[in-house]
Amino acid sequence: MKKILLVVTVFSALLVTSCKENAAEKVKEANVSEAANRDAQASKFAIMQFAEKEFDFGEIENGTPVEHVFKFKNTGDAPLVIVDAKASCGCTVPSYSKTPVAPGEEGELLVKFNGRGKGTVSKTVTITANTKAGKETLKIKATIKGGANASPLVKQGGKTLSTSKSK
Repeated sequence: MKKILLVVTVFSALLVTSCKENAAEKVKEANVSEAANRDAQASKFAIMQFAEKEFDFGEIENGTPVEHVFKFKNTGDAPLVIVDAKASCGCTVPSYSKTPVAPGEEGELLVKFNGRGKGTVSKTVTITANTKAGKETLKIKATIKGGANASPLVKQGGKTLSTSKSK
């Protein structure tokens, strides 16, 4: 027991006497300023400000492809880089420029919809970019009429009637 106490005491004495140097004196000023610049840049984000985040194609015939260009402006402090844009289903295809959009500049995102479906449909496009949130969402919708999936319409006495039964 005495030997263990002696070893711990000697080890503690060596540890205390070997750490007498001031660690702050070992820090290089160039490294401090480089870290400060890096931290300042890390707090800068791009901001995607859209003219509109939703678009309604209105009434379209089943199978009629439509498209819309969503325009945006980078109102942030850093160049905007769109990493990915994904639609909620395969019937909607977003396309975008891979070139960064500088602060104050404008960009476009094209969304194509194949126009298939029945009734009112709504689709979303999720954009992954270097914004503070990391993701932005756009929505499109359309009312699809006609086609094989739609209820046939019958005109009778000047009125349009649906032949589908109500549920």
